[in-house]
Amino acid sequence: MSPNILKKMYRAGMNGVRINTAFGDLKQYEEIIENVRRIGEIPVLLDLKGPEIRVNLSTTLDLKKDDQVEIGRGCPIDFSYEIYDQLNVGDRVLIDDGKVSMRIIEKDKTRLHLLVDKAGKVEDGKGVNIPRKKLTVPTVSKKDLEVLSLLKKHDIEFIALSFVRERKDITNLKKFIPNLQTEVIGKIENHQGVENFEEILKEADGIMVARGDLGVEMDLERVPLIQKHIIQRCNQEGKLSITATEMLESMTSNPTPTRAEVSDIANAIIDGTDTVMLSEESAIGKYPVQAVSMMTKIAKQVEDSTRTNVRGEKFQNVSNTISRSISQIAETMPLNKVVTMTRTGYTAKMITRFRLHQPIISITTSKTVKNQLELYYGVQPLQFDYKKENDRVLAIAQLLYSKRILKKEDNALFTAAIRTNKSHSSNLIEIHTVGELLEFGYATTIGTKQTIKEQEVKKII
Repeated sequence: MSPNILKKMYRAGMNGVRINTAFGDLKQYEEIIENVRRIGEIPVLLDLKGPEIRVNLSTTLDLKKDDQVEIGRGCPIDFSYEIYDQLNVGDRVLIDDGKVSMRIIEKDKTRLHLLVDKAGKVEDGKGVNIPRKKLTVPTVSKKDLEVLSLLKKHDIEFIALSFVRERKDITNLKKFIPNLQTEVIGKIENHQGVENFEEILKEADGIMVARGDLGVEMDLERVPLIQKHIIQRCNQEGKLSITATEMLESMTSNPTPTRAEVSDIANAIIDGTDTVMLSEESAIGKYPVQAVSMMTKIAKQVEDSTRTNVRGEKFQNVSNTISRSISQIAETMPLNKVVTMTRTGYTAKMITRFRLHQPIISITTSKTVKNQLELYYGVQPLQFDYKKENDRVLAIAQLLYSKRILKKEDNALFTAAIRTNKSHSSNLIEIHTVGELLEFGYATTIGTKQTIKEQEVKKII
């Protein structure tokens, strides 16, 4: 994709870029990353193949119903992993989100014989699903390890793991990225991932509902409820939720979406998803800019209709408790903005899960955290070294006023952690009319300068 198209997508509302590493090579990924960094401060998500199975073939195959196909060593078509001994006669093999369906009618150790049930084209690199089959496949492939070398080099904000089956998959991946701020997103797209979702959620920093493969692995009618449940649980825990696949699929070849697609995006946002994601629409589609623009319009139209998914919970930490208090204040008084000072982004994540109708301005000293917060609902992140300021609230108010983010007539709530080095310990709430706060700060500054001058005069005397 050209830098010019990327720039237009950014201006249309794109605030994150996902790179599917199932295709391409390191040189291509680095080129995309560098182009993204030039256009704006938004996060990059590297999507690992993980235990995903894909087809390898040299030319596109056009399969007809009742065709017989051989898959394996020395055949025109092969799998990315040798799983032949784990499959049985009668198993279904689905390719490209189920667009092509085959059934195993015969097998040996290195080769499968299949009968085509559903005709279609099979292209190199397309995904393979074997529904309800627990396959032994490595969590991280050799190519994945090469991709992980880009994390530190380019300060990558997110890494996503495809086909997460259990908590251990996330744990194993994290071993390769120690001491980095990169957040790990678990993609739920198979039967095992759904079964083990609660344990996966504990280990992952966020969850992607990858509906394409999920709709192949599970009964289609179950996917909407699974999606809603995953979003609700992510909201409850303050973890990032991403809804993906086929959101505006018709815009891959058409300049306008269907009514059903518009409703799909709107409902995902109303359900509480932080992020909605385009796939083919922006990767190979004819109208990537229009697709981003349409998604942005839908989000702006419906975001005021969102309501919190968070239910009653026991005490976890101070930031968690403060966030709940802020949500109650935001409902009961005329508040225009919420401003949070956060080192890791945690407090902003805790606040946004309550789906406030006021913007959440999140100030952080870390560029990586600033970029990560771009994907969280209702958060406007800003990087600023507030730690060197004696009066942090005043300094940030002056900064935001100078950038026209705050107005003098705004009522703003400020929250931060003071007199503590503990994690998740935001313990301050201050509420000010911005104009009054700025005037107070100006008067205090003048008073301090006068005092200094008087002391200097006394020393001279």
